[in-house]
Order: sequence, then C-alpha cells, then structure tokens
Amino acid sequence: MSTKYETMYILRPDLTDEIIDQTITRYQTLLAEQGAAPVETQHRGKRRLAYELKKFKEGIYVQMNYDAPTTAVAELEKSFRLSEEVIRFLTVREED
Repeated sequence: MSTKYETMYILRPDLTDEIIDQTITRYQTLLAEQGAAPVETQHRGKRRLAYELKKFKEGIYVQMNYDAPTTAVAELEKSFRLSEEVIRFLTVREED
C-alpha cells in the first residue's frame, strides 16, 4: 500500500553542482528501487538558514513528492542519517 509523502532535505552549501546532482539522483534512485512512483523533485537552491546547523549558515534545499510504502521512507531516512552531505531532513505524510 502506497501513501503520498513529501520530503524536504538540506544539503551542505559547500558542495559542487556535480555532487549536488549526484546526491539528488542517488535519492531518487533509492526511492524508485524501494517501489516509490512517481518521484517529483524540486531543487529549491541555496538559502539562508534560520539558525546555524552543523556550523553552516546556508543550505541547499531539495523537495521530493512521491507515493511510496512506509518501508521506502524508512530506508530513505536511514540513508539521510548516514550521509555527510545532508545536514537536515523532514518527511511528512500528505493528507488526502
């Protein structure tokens, strides 16, 4: 059973464009492999953070909207926790 989710994550601001694109693709692929469809990704760009996170004052925001089983979300969040590129993330379930 699939549910609609929205995930927003913040990448370190010192990453190159190539690494940012690779990171976004990695998470899209991870979700697709876990049974998510369709994965809509919006690159929101670099923005100033409301407060300092891990000694960064800016971050690169990426938003993903997708339908997925809960196991896919758990795997995605596990990957975020282990990543050095991601400084913060949040996943919410969308109401119908």
